[in-house]
Amino acid sequence: MTTTPAPDLLVVGARARLAPGRYAAAIAVTGDRITAVGDDADVLALRGSRTRVVQARGATVLPGFQDAHVHAPFAGRNLLRVWLNDLPGRPAYLDAVARFAANHPNEPWVVGGGWAMEDFPNGLARKEDLDAIVPDRPVFLFNRDVHSAWVNSAALLAGGITRDTVDPSDGRIERDPQTGEPTGMLHEGAAYTFNDRVVPPPSRLEWEEAILTAQEHLHALGITGWQDAWVTPSTLAAYRSLAADGRLTARVVGALWWDRHRGLDQIADLCSQREAATGNHADSGVPGFHPTSVKIMVDGVLETYTGALLEPYCDGCGGHTDNRGLLYVDPELLAEAVTALDAAGFQVHQHAIGDRAARTALDAIAAARTANGRNDRRHHIAHLQVLQRSDIPRFSALGVTANAQAYWAKNDPQMEVLTTPFLGPDRTALQYPFASLAAAGTRLAMGSDWAVTTADPLAQIEVATTRSDPADRELAAFLPHERLTLDAALDAFTAGSAWVNHDDDGGAIRVGARADLAVLDADLFGTDLRIGTRAPIGGGPPHSLQGVSDASVVMTVAAGRVVYEA
Repeated sequence: MTTTPAPDLLVVGARARLAPGRYAAAIAVTGDRITAVGDDADVLALRGSRTRVVQARGATVLPGFQDAHVHAPFAGRNLLRVWLNDLPGRPAYLDAVARFAANHPNEPWVVGGGWAMEDFPNGLARKEDLDAIVPDRPVFLFNRDVHSAWVNSAALLAGGITRDTVDPSDGRIERDPQTGEPTGMLHEGAAYTFNDRVVPPPSRLEWEEAILTAQEHLHALGITGWQDAWVTPSTLAAYRSLAADGRLTARVVGALWWDRHRGLDQIADLCSQREAATGNHADSGVPGFHPTSVKIMVDGVLETYTGALLEPYCDGCGGHTDNRGLLYVDPELLAEAVTALDAAGFQVHQHAIGDRAARTALDAIAAARTANGRNDRRHHIAHLQVLQRSDIPRFSALGVTANAQAYWAKNDPQMEVLTTPFLGPDRTALQYPFASLAAAGTRLAMGSDWAVTTADPLAQIEVATTRSDPADRELAAFLPHERLTLDAALDAFTAGSAWVNHDDDGGAIRVGARADLAVLDADLFGTDLRIGTRAPIGGGPPHSLQGVSDASVVMTVAAGRVVYEA
């Protein structure tokens, strides 16, 4: 005679979201599986002597969030070094750099990042600021979007960069217009090459510590899985080590980095990296590390005029330049690469900011479909800041997922000062067309691009549904006709991201699914969030819930294991 084991965990008194408009009060978890979903009485009847019971007190329970585009190792490393993301501007940046340098006198380099371009005149940081506080050793600080770096004179000297240094083909050394001297900013390929060539690389143990630091932060936000959008051989080794000894409690898909300075010959190397980490091509639903994707940077970003546009940038004063940005991979080579990667069993994860980049990325997937036919690779394109209306139907037609960074779709200083004047009104109106993509039948996933911006899914979902800044809800909504419904945004950050991660076992609350849960402290569905009616908070009195981001995660369960508790 066999007996069914009692659940390890019960979550009761909840509003657990099963699907749009469908909820349950209670969930049972046994091992790493959801074993019952129903009302409180039926689920409580399963309780055993060792079952833990968590009372949600009317709050929402969601599937564990999955972040479809994040840079966990690099964010974790900055958290351990110089973290500028949450600071209010230039003086605070300099204080943080000076403090780190003073507290770490034996560190040969000061490294980190997270500064915002809008905090500097014309978006340009200068070496003199850093020279004044750290004159004795090199400083290298990526900006928040990781497309430019701020360096001091010692770093320029270490890298051999002078007024005579030629710009790389895929980047730019910022120079004084009068003297031609480097001013302390490196853009795109100039920054990446410098980082790879000059800045001392972390050890495998340092990368492991960085990933664990990032994992702790992401779990505290209800995130149980992610796709790392920039996996290098060094971070690959760290992920493998953490997965092997069980310290990686999230399920992570790794997007191996496509070297835009090489050609199709690198595909053999990428296959070797995949095989060494997984042993096969399987995209299983189990936790751990799955390097089954390849990340290709198609263009840069609009703020440095490297995002690839179909028509030239405006000059900010009513005229036009002759600059259409940069395509980092020749369109013909990109089509060949995507076709070959598709044939080799890889998912392709493309970065496309400008409308020319988005069209080029879609063309490459169309070429793969023509050559290889339909398959289940689940290719996706991230960012999609400017997208021509004629390209929107192609996503559904080609089976391409739109990987949305929702937090960017709002009015803020970067948008107002560094973006819209250089796009002009017509292209400004084409930005982040989430609702249009959804209406055209496109599958949506969501990712934070952390540490570029916040990793908090609730803040990102609020922007997706309001097109307003949670920090200043009085600002006018940005292109409000492109708002998503709350259900659509939640689906994108759970089931949609699970889809691109080939995780058919996650992204939903149902019997038999892997037990990934995010327990909140408030009910997202029992109140009108826009007018701030009151909602219950687990373990405390009612509080005003004016937006989704006013709620917080109080417990995260990953594969049946409680990995975070407030």
